[in-house]
Amino acid sequence: MTKGGDIFDQLNARSREVFRRVVEGYLESGEPVGSRSLTRTLSEKVSAATVRNVMQDLEYLGLLDSPHISAGRVPTQMGLRMFVDGLLEVRDLDLSDREKLDATLASNTEDVGGLLDRVGSALSGMTQGASLVLTPKHEAPIKHIEFVSLGHDRALVVLVFADGHVENRLFAPPPGQTPSSMREAANFLNALIEGKTLSELRTVIAAEISKRRQEIDSLAQALVESGLAVWDDDANQPERLIVRGRANLLASDGQAEELDRIRSLFDDLERKRDIAEFLELTESGEGVRIFIGSENKLFSLSGSSLVVSPYMNADRKIIGAVGVIGPTRLNYGRIVPIVDYTAQLVGKLISDRS
Repeated sequence: MTKGGDIFDQLNARSREVFRRVVEGYLESGEPVGSRSLTRTLSEKVSAATVRNVMQDLEYLGLLDSPHISAGRVPTQMGLRMFVDGLLEVRDLDLSDREKLDATLASNTEDVGGLLDRVGSALSGMTQGASLVLTPKHEAPIKHIEFVSLGHDRALVVLVFADGHVENRLFAPPPGQTPSSMREAANFLNALIEGKTLSELRTVIAAEISKRRQEIDSLAQALVESGLAVWDDDANQPERLIVRGRANLLASDGQAEELDRIRSLFDDLERKRDIAEFLELTESGEGVRIFIGSENKLFSLSGSSLVVSPYMNADRKIIGAVGVIGPTRLNYGRIVPIVDYTAQLVGKLISDRS
C-alpha cells in the first residue's frame, strides 16, 4: 500500500477537509462520524451523498474504516498516523497545565525518585491517561569502594560516588575471607576506579583480573568478582519505571475486549525486566514522539497510543523518558505540549542536582 504521506499528497481540498473533520470528531467523541453531521460543518456546501462518496474513497485508501454497516466512519491506524504527521495542530501549553507542572517540581526537599513519582501522578491526573516515567540510572563516576564484613556468610559492598551519592548492597562473600583479603580487594578496585562509572568499571576489572591474576590473592579476586556480581545482577534493570494512572484506562467505558487488552499491556509492563527498551523508543532524536497501536511492539496488543519524550542531563545525554499512554483517540494536541514541557522540566531538575 502507498505510504500515508504519499496518499495525503494525492487528496484534493475537499477530501482533506472531510478526512480532518472525521478524525477530529472521532478524537473528541470516540464515536463514528456520519456524513449528515459533517455536511453542517464543512466550509463548502455539499450534499450528504457527496460527503458519503468522499468517505468511501477515503475508506478505499485505507484512511477510514466503517465499524458497522450504515454507520459513520472512524480513522484507521494509518489514518491517525497521517493526521498526526500532517494535520495535527499542537497548541501552546495551557497556563493552568504549566502551573500544575511547575508546582509539582517546585519542592527541592525530596530525592529525585520521589519527585519523579510525583511527576507521574501529575501527568496521569492531567491527561486522564496512564503515565510512564523512566528514572535515570546513577552514572556518576565512582570515588571509593569498600567491603564490610557482617559475618562469615554476609558482607556489604559500599559504593561512594563523586557526587556524594552512596549505595550499599549485601552479598554472600566467598568462604574463608579475612580482613586482609577484604582490604586487598578494596585497594585493587580503588586503584582502578578514578573517573570511571560503574558500567565502565566492570569492563576494566574483568581485563585487569585476567592480566594480573598472579598479583592479586585468589581470595581477594573472588571477593572482587562476587562483590561486583551484586551490581551485575541488576544490569538488566538499571532504571526504574514508574507507572501511574492505571485506573484511568481500566475505568473507561470501553468494551470488555478492549479492557482485556489494556490489562495485558500493564501486565507486560509490570513483568518487563528490560525496561530500557522503553527508553530506546525515544533515541532517534529529541522531542516528542507519538506511537499509535502496532507501531510499537510494547503497546501493539492493547491498541493503545503512546506520547513520549526523552529528558537529558546537563551534557545533553538522554538519561530517561516521560510519556502518556491512552486510547488511540487521545487529545494529541493538548498532550504533546504537556509531555514536551514535562520532559524539559525533569531534565533541568536532574541537571541542577548533578
